[in-house]
This record gives sequence, structure tokens and C-alpha cells, in this order.
Amino acid sequence: MAAMTARPIRLCFFGDSFVAGVGDPAHRGWAGLLAEHARPVLGDIDFTVYNLGVRRDTTADVRARWSHEARRRFPDGCDNRLVFSFGVNDTTQQGDATRVRPEDSVTNLTAILDDALACDWPVLVVGPPPVADEQQNARTRHLDDLFAGACAVRNVPYCSVIAHLDGDTAWIREAAAGDGAHPSVQGYRDLADVVLDAWITWIGSAAAVGGAR
Repeated sequence: MAAMTARPIRLCFFGDSFVAGVGDPAHRGWAGLLAEHARPVLGDIDFTVYNLGVRRDTTADVRARWSHEARRRFPDGCDNRLVFSFGVNDTTQQGDATRVRPEDSVTNLTAILDDALACDWPVLVVGPPPVADEQQNARTRHLDDLFAGACAVRNVPYCSVIAHLDGDTAWIREAAAGDGAHPSVQGYRDLADVVLDAWITWIGSAAAVGGAR
């Protein structure tokens, strides 16, 4: 598979504190774990990953910054790709409302996707995970459904994770033992495991066709 393309791959992960791996003492998080899993698929391809997760970022925050930050890291002649994951901060209660209304969250996501696809950059979207707060998780599940629909319309692969990580799981146990939101090592491993098949399919199929879109 890897021998069919020689173009270097530049990949940016954009999102929030979960993308940044906050709570993981090894500072890898799920993004770092997925990057490790890509190596056997990509072989000798020059592969560079940028983790651009920012704590407290909402979809609006990522929408405002992602294009400029990506372009600084995406040179001509490379297979440039994007992974987005956000939404939990949008559903956080702030006064009488959430930080971002669900309809605005979807508008932000669709604007990001449309701009990325217009640049011919492959995109993978990973859904928002749960926290140790069931009321917020109910709001996040609704947003997760909306995000899945927006991605389906654009034929962008979407990996929902909330149902797999909610309940009596390492993710929730570790989050509850910490700050109520962020897990530790096992939680991030479990999230990476949920995304792994979609990740391998996405990065492997793109490599197999020389980065064709």
C-alpha cells in the first residue's frame, strides 16, 4: 500500500482539550495513539502530525483559526489532511444557555468542512466524547447526531464515540476521579480503539491511491 505513493503526508488534528490529550500523563492522548497506528499502514512515507487541540475551544473558536493554522503547515506537493473533533465545549452550560447553540455548532462544522473540501483536503471527523455529567451528555448526544448528518451529506467520514465511552467505562471512571471531564491513560486508549478502524480505513485508502481525493 505505502509503495503506491511517495508524497509526504502532513496531518493536522484540530479541536479542544480532548484532542490535546489533557489528563493523559504520557501526553499522547488519542491523537498520538492514532498517529502511532498509522505508521505500519504508511510504511516509509514521510508522515508529520500536528496536534492543534486548544483547551476550551468551541466549534466557533476552531472555525476562526483552523484555516490559517493549517495553511502554515501544509506545503505544496504534500498529501495534506485534517482531523476535527469538538463539541463538548459547545454543549457546556453557561448561564441559561449553552456556550454555542446546536444550530450554530452545525453551521460552524459545515463551514469548516466546505472550506476544507474546497481545498481538496481529506477530512475525518471524530464525534465529541462524554463527560461525568449526564445532563451535558444528553446535549452532546443530540449534537453528535447533528454532526453525523452534516458529515453524511458531504460524504465525510464521521466516527461517533459517545455511546462507546459513556456508562460504566474507564473513560467515565477516570474523568470522575479527575476534573469531571478528562480521562487518563486508559480512557484515551479506549477512544483511540473506537476510532481505530475508521482511522486505518481513511488513512490507508488515501495512501493507497497516492493521496487522490
